[in-house]
Amino acid sequence: MIQSMTGYGKAVVAYKGKKINVEIKSLNSKQLDLSTRIAPLYREKEMEIRQAIAERLLRGKVEFAIWIEKDATTEAVPLNTALMQNYYTQLREFADQHQMSEGIDWIQTLIRMPDVLSKTEVEVLDDEEWQAVRQGVCEAVQHLVDFRTQEGAALEKKFAEKIDNIERLMLSIEPYEKGRVEKIRARIIDGLKQIPEAEYDKNRLEQELIYYIEKLDISEEKQRLANHLKYFRETMADQPGQGKKLGFIAQEMGREINTTGSKSNQAEMQNIVVMMKDELEQIKEQVLNAL
Repeated sequence: MIQSMTGYGKAVVAYKGKKINVEIKSLNSKQLDLSTRIAPLYREKEMEIRQAIAERLLRGKVEFAIWIEKDATTEAVPLNTALMQNYYTQLREFADQHQMSEGIDWIQTLIRMPDVLSKTEVEVLDDEEWQAVRQGVCEAVQHLVDFRTQEGAALEKKFAEKIDNIERLMLSIEPYEKGRVEKIRARIIDGLKQIPEAEYDKNRLEQELIYYIEKLDISEEKQRLANHLKYFRETMADQPGQGKKLGFIAQEMGREINTTGSKSNQAEMQNIVVMMKDELEQIKEQVLNAL
């Protein structure tokens, strides 16, 4: 089955007054190109997060972000009341000694003093919180994979349609291919008849005609193209991550179609080749999005 490289996933984890948001999205890329924005508390786990993402996503330009929203009650910075009391005592004594007590807004003065509003505790990531966050990361990645799978199903349907069209066009060449041998022979003989004095060896003419027709024969190209079409279908049904291989197969299909075009000496056959190229180009455009 095919997966697209385009996808989006998000998860939200609630943990002890925290709302932990995990978001991940991906676009096309030849390889895995991963960029991260991780909240400071979880940066120590960045390598583990990167490894978990790489194992699931394989390829794509991936942007990963994790951030924390805290409850207003937990976010509020507590007052250092003991320190405020100490500041107040010293300031009040100084103000009384110098007759400066009147008109002072003590609250505004005190909260401006050093460390009164400073939050000194340092958050430490414990195992319980990390397990909750890790589950959120896995959930977001799984949502992205589900998105990729859904997009991949649409790609697979499109590819199958184009492959069927190329196969149908290839078969439509056969009537023109069979009739052109006689047309070539008749055209050459008619040309010779226009020159009454021309003498030629009929056996030699037949040999040259056979050689000329063999150079225009497209049987091998048709067979190889049929094999490539079959291989493309088989690869689509294989496990995800076959996008590069599908691109290589499409290139080989293009070679056979181009050779068929160079050997087609009839307008009808050339028109069919142009339509086959158009179908193949649409495959090549979309295969760049396949994982």
